[in-house]
Amino acid sequence: MDTNIIKDKKLFIFDMDGTIYLGGIPFDFAIEFIKNLRKNGKKVLFFTNNASHTSPFYLQKLTRLGYEPTPDEIMTSGDVTFEFLNRYRAGKSVYMVATDELIEEYKAKGINVLNGAVENPQNADIVITGFDTTLTYEKLNIACRLIRNGAEYLSTHPDFNCPTEDGFIPDSGAIAALVTASTGKVPTYFGKPYKETIEMIGEATGFDNSEMCIFGDRLYTDIALGKNFGVCSVLVLSGETQQADVDAAEEKDKPDFTFDSLANVNQLMFG
Repeated sequence: MDTNIIKDKKLFIFDMDGTIYLGGIPFDFAIEFIKNLRKNGKKVLFFTNNASHTSPFYLQKLTRLGYEPTPDEIMTSGDVTFEFLNRYRAGKSVYMVATDELIEEYKAKGINVLNGAVENPQNADIVITGFDTTLTYEKLNIACRLIRNGAEYLSTHPDFNCPTEDGFIPDSGAIAALVTASTGKVPTYFGKPYKETIEMIGEATGFDNSEMCIFGDRLYTDIALGKNFGVCSVLVLSGETQQADVDAAEEKDKPDFTFDSLANVNQLMFG
């Protein structure tokens, strides 16, 4: 496939962890690439599946790391999950296995979030699990009890591991796998690569899928979003996925393009 296709895109969507930074360490070449995109009239959107933090947190982090974002350039799987609740589950009671940061944001936005231990497990309509870096056995036990008693099970995103500067740490998909092993229930996932995400991106930006290009380090989230919905997909090998994973993947799951990092894409587009 001709790499010039990338140059013609109008909206450039960037995964965060493993794509533009690792933990608290930014990739200087990513900062340069994004600056060049803006100079040339391209639009930028930062989208992370990492819902352990909220969009305001990422606004501060990306600003600190040198990416100069605006609030409307940031979106998370937590935002997509909230939008689903707001539109289709209004008024339902929700038990969340999530960080206090995400829980407090949902409460502030009007979601009926149950507090602490649930005395009567049948009271919750919905259970949401996410990337909970404050995870406890009590939270897991309550979530599983609620799900066994009929609560609808949702998860913010399916990522198994989160890449950091010190290696991988268990992510939302790993927590969901534990709950599924105990209850037999598989959650409805949000974030990448699901349709609610690409629909929200389209609504928020006004761009058609054919005008977008997504950059990420995971085949089963970032690249799958592109492959599933006609968005140009670019894999970078600076995070979770290695070249051997690409080689082993089925043809339908392979990215449109693979580069070692965004430095190569910057060179391709801007010399």
